[in-house]
Parts: sequence; structure tokens; C-alpha cells
Amino acid sequence: MKTTNVSNPNYFHRVVDCQWACPAHTDVPEYIRLLAQGRYRDSYLLNRASNVFPGILGRVCDRPCEPACRRSRVEEKPVAICRLKRVAADLAGDVRPWLPKIPKKKNGKRIACIGAGCASLTVANDLLPLGYDVTIFEQFEVPGGLMRTNIPAFRLPENVLDDEINMILEMGVDLRLGEKITSMRELIAENFDAVFIGTGAPRGKDLTIPGREDSDRIHIGIDWLESVAFEHTKSIGQKVLIIGVGNTAMDCCRTALRLGGNDVKVMARKPRNYFKASDWELEDAEEEQVQILVNHSPNKFVVEDSTLVGMQFDRLEYRYDSNGRLTPEIVGQEIVPCDDVILAIGQENAFTWIERDIGIDFDEWGMPVIDKITHQSTLPGVFFGGDAAFGPENIIWAVEHGHQSAISIHRHCTEQNIEERLPVGMNLSTTKMSIHEWSFSNDFDPSQRRKMRHVDLQERFNELNIEVELGFSSTEAEVEIERCLNCDIQTVFTAKLCIECDACIDVCPVRCLTMTDNTKEDDLRNKLTSPALNKDQALFVSEELPQTGRVMVKDENLCVHCSLCAERCPTGAWDMKKSTILIPYAKDEDSDQWQKAG
Repeated sequence: MKTTNVSNPNYFHRVVDCQWACPAHTDVPEYIRLLAQGRYRDSYLLNRASNVFPGILGRVCDRPCEPACRRSRVEEKPVAICRLKRVAADLAGDVRPWLPKIPKKKNGKRIACIGAGCASLTVANDLLPLGYDVTIFEQFEVPGGLMRTNIPAFRLPENVLDDEINMILEMGVDLRLGEKITSMRELIAENFDAVFIGTGAPRGKDLTIPGREDSDRIHIGIDWLESVAFEHTKSIGQKVLIIGVGNTAMDCCRTALRLGGNDVKVMARKPRNYFKASDWELEDAEEEQVQILVNHSPNKFVVEDSTLVGMQFDRLEYRYDSNGRLTPEIVGQEIVPCDDVILAIGQENAFTWIERDIGIDFDEWGMPVIDKITHQSTLPGVFFGGDAAFGPENIIWAVEHGHQSAISIHRHCTEQNIEERLPVGMNLSTTKMSIHEWSFSNDFDPSQRRKMRHVDLQERFNELNIEVELGFSSTEAEVEIERCLNCDIQTVFTAKLCIECDACIDVCPVRCLTMTDNTKEDDLRNKLTSPALNKDQALFVSEELPQTGRVMVKDENLCVHCSLCAERCPTGAWDMKKSTILIPYAKDEDSDQWQKAG
């Protein structure tokens, strides 16, 4: 194999699995260390630089970072990364004095954002400090988009939502509430320098089976949640069926319990391992006594004398066919009684207000044709982000879309090539304090993941807006923080200093180090002390060692960054260095220091 180029930021970035998995590439290990030091404000601000909404995402993020957490390689459960983010938000205090300052002299460029959701707000957050005038058009009388209308208050309290949205609005957004855009042509005629579309996926999918039009007790999930959020709907029948097993379905079933449902069932067409809902969403629903029935395919609504009384389902069994595809077989039918049915089977975009002759192309599914890097449509100066761009995703994806769109908008408005992007940079700095002392905690803490405290099961149903999760106490946070393995503290090897004494290999607790003759990657992976079977994680391969010409190989998949190799090495060939990945944002486009820093 070729010698590993550790000067390439992407190499160490991919070693920091949590940061790599986060769409916005939040510096997880660093904000956790700041928490450990009691620097809650600094931890919050570090979070906010990338994910913009730490308090919101600390509660409702889909947590792509946690399945990637290296802690799961030494025990069952990852670090509670998302919940530690919430700790920073809960304890940060007022951070407004430390937010970017808005220049008094503007640059004369006007940006229109359609929809006051997380993607548009991120665009505003990034462009306002650069002197842009940003106008956000929102059809409702309150900002927040689907964060407000589709996430129940028992998961995301209104005060948390309002606080983080207002931080951005107070920068000087021209917020036009109650203004629904009905014509893209007319908006373009207002001579904005760029337009960003962040309208989400506002249309819930329907279920066209017999009986659908025969009752008014059949609801579209996201519309029903919206009606609850605005207090138009305050009750529901006792027997409720939720069709679908995504996160929206979990919000629907738990909301139904709070509005009077006492027999709430979620109906799934496939087995549990095919559910789209996050594991923790399923756990919360089942803790509240929601029953989930698998292998039930909707057949028809049962309506008697204009009254919905049940749904008929085909009961399925699944087998793999000769091509390895999962195929269903109907093995019977079942009628499940109900008073209401809520359809949570997916969401779609709705762009009826965008004329098809103005230069914005759409694909066969009615989605805009968008460059996945720049987020620009086929009409220069018009950009899409969030669910409006590529379909329903989690908030953190919409935030990253907002960052990338802001870069593109800035380059568009300054007449630069929007396809050119600043490179990701990296700072690599030693953590050595003395010969065997480091500036980070490197003791392995065997503690198990902290269990989140919840409001008592009965109390949480007294009011719709009682937040169920109470957050970590400071003591619980301290214990959870110590579970982090500091994956951004890299084991950096200097081949010319190595005397091939094998001390590092002997002391390694996970057997991730091997000195061997170099060869092709597949052969090398199989001849290591512990065969490196996970090809998604790179091998570190050193330069030739001075005495024998062998190479030092490290399986990054196994390494837990314990620093024992560096402590044991008699020549200092191993060092523990912190890799800080520098992610460029719109503000960096005009920075003369970026290239130097990178």
C-alpha cells in the first residue's frame, strides 16, 4: 500500500467517525471536552458554528453521529452525543453578545428566502454578517416551518424553538409572516439578487384504498400535527390507528395519546428491522404503551353509516425470493377497530407555485433539478435546500444545505464560480504536556451510557406541551462526558524515530498495530495482528522503517485513541496530536487567512 498522507484533512476527518457522520460536521469531541471543563457557552458556540440550532437539535436530531461513535466498538452503546449537545444549550446562558456582528454598511445585495424553516434560517445566519439584506417569506403567522408545525411540544418546547430562531431574526431579517408565495415569476420580478427555496416537503402522502372518501375521521399525518400545533385540533377518538412507522408516525401516535386516545396502534407493513423511525423514537412510543403491529398491509377503510369503525388489513408473511429480494405473501385478513386513522406514510414536495416556463427544470417525480454541491437549480441565482431540495430528511441535513447554499449565493452575488469551493483545512497540534502527560483525559472509563430521566408516565399526559425528556443533570453529564474516547486526538507516527522495539504493539489493548512487510491492501489487511475486515475505515501505513524496511500499520477501525502507544514509546515515534478540521463557510470566502489556515 501507499504511505498514508496524514496531511490530507480528509484522512483524519474520517477517523473522527462522529464528526464525519454528521452532515454539518460538528466538532463533537471538542465540544464534549469544553463541557468537561464547564465551558458551556464555548461548547454551545462551537456547536452553533456548524449546526446553528444546538438546543433544538439536542432534542430532535436524528443523531447520525451516534451509530458511528467509536465507543460502540468497545461496548454496546455509543456516547450520548445528542444529549450532551442539549446540556451545552441548557447551561450556556445568553450567548447573543458573542454572535457574529452585523455590519452597519450593507453590501447592497438582496436575498429572498421562501419558508422560515431551518434551511432558510441557516442561509440568513450565514449571509447577514456579510452585509446581505435577507427577506424571509413565511405563509404562517409564526416562523419555524416544519420544526414548529410537525414536531410536538413534548419533544421540542416552544421556548427553545423561539429562542434559537430569534437569535437569527434579531440579526436583522426582514420577516414577512403570513405571506404565501403564489408565483415564482412574480417574486423574481422583484429583482432579488438570489432566491433560496426552503419550503420543506409540506404535502403528506394519501392512501387511496376503498372507503377513503367515506369518512372525515381519516387524517393526513403532517396536516393533523399542524392542526394540533395551532390548537385547531384538541381531541381525538379513543381508538386510533397510525399507518406508517417513520418518525412522523411516532409523533402522531404519542400526540394522539395526549389528546384522548387510550388505544393507539401503529400499523407497519414490513418487519421491525425495516422501520424508518429511529430506535429511540420507537422506544419512547412503546414506553407510552403504543402497540406496534407488523406485517399488516392496509386493504380498506371500514365505514358503516358514514362512521369509521375500523380498517381491514392483509396479514403478510415475508420470504426472500431467488434474487434475494424480500417478497410478501398474504396469509389472511384482519379488521382492526378504530375511531380515527392518521396516515403517516411519507411526505412530498409541492411546487405548484413555480411556473414551468421560467427556467427551473423538474424531473419525472416533480422534483427540481439541483446540483448536489452548489444547490443551484437550472435557473442561475435560484437555490434549493432542506426537504425542498432532495426530499424529506432530518433538520441537520437542512442546516448543512443552508450552509452550502449560502456559500453558493455569496459566490453568485460576487460573480465568482459557484462550483469552486474552498478546501477543507486542518490544524494538527501536539497534546503533550510532559513525557507521559497529555492535555486530555485518556483513562478509559468503563461507565455505561447514562439513562435519560423522563417525566413520570402519568404526569406527561396532563398537558400536551410537557417536555418528556428532562435532560442530564450536571453529574450525569460528567459521567457521560468521560465515555468519549477523544477520537480527534490522533496517534501520529514518525517512522524515522522508530527503533522497532515492539513496545507499542505489546501495550496496545485492542491489537490495532502491526509491523510487517508492505504489500497490496487486501493482503495487508489479512496479515495484521487482527485482520482488518472493515474496508470503510482506512489503514494507516507508515513510511519504511529505518532498520528493516518494514512498515508500521494501524487499523483505524480498532484504535480507541488510548495513547498507550505514545506513553510506552521510548523514542517519541508516537505522539498524540489533536486534529482540528476546518470547515469553510460563506464568511471564509473573503478570508485571506483561510488558505494559510488550511
